[in-house]
Amino acid sequence: TMSHAWGYAANNGPDRWADNFPIANGPRQSPIDIVPGQASYDAGLKPLNLQYDPSTCLEILNNGHSFQVTFIDDTDSSTLRDGPISGVYRLKQFHFHWGASDDKGSEHTVAGTKYPAELHLVHWNTKYPNFGDAASKPDGLAVVGVFLKIGAKNPNLQKLLDAFDAIKAKGKQTSFANFNPATLLPGCLDYWTYDGSLTTPPLLESVTWIVCKEPISVSPEQMAKFRSLLFSAEGEAECCMVDNYRPPQPLKGRPVRASFQ
Repeated sequence: TMSHAWGYAANNGPDRWADNFPIANGPRQSPIDIVPGQASYDAGLKPLNLQYDPSTCLEILNNGHSFQVTFIDDTDSSTLRDGPISGVYRLKQFHFHWGASDDKGSEHTVAGTKYPAELHLVHWNTKYPNFGDAASKPDGLAVVGVFLKIGAKNPNLQKLLDAFDAIKAKGKQTSFANFNPATLLPGCLDYWTYDGSLTTPPLLESVTWIVCKEPISVSPEQMAKFRSLLFSAEGEAECCMVDNYRPPQPLKGRPVRASFQ
């Protein structure tokens, strides 16, 4: 199937995605390089209103290109409101992108600066019937991006890393109950926002991006644990999951707004 036709290697990586997904060269692709001096402060942007219920946390899985934590999304229990969006968006999943070393790994960059990893909290607009339907609509998704910066060990990340032994290989999953994703948010929720896309195929241009200015900390030892996951399935030649990020895409005239001065 198409889903197995892309990855992050030379022969199927971001430079080749346009072969099968021509929208890769579209007008609102993500990620981007955020240049703070070129972002305009918008006093009309509201604070983010994130309300997460840990009881909606379902499982953690290795999908062969990242690991993700999925949530029950059949009620408005874990939601994103306000900020740059209108209406109610429900949390579907969160996942990370990271590098082979601590000097790269984030998808968004800030004035060219790369972070070692980036967290994406993926929400869908409840004016549509479900995630799949929302994913193709221009206002269907809202993703909160959080940078990880090398520093102190992050105890809130550790819960995730402790589950990695059970999901080392592609296709593995295990239940993951009562995790509160709010613990992964920075203390300050100032953000940049712009209209963009999914950063993995099918690269649909349906995402309102909300990128937090303030990073969260991760220790070098914790980053090393990320890199112990595998792109490969059990029984295949082991291939470490690293550099699973798409580089910044052309802005093509889009405005980037800031919630802060």
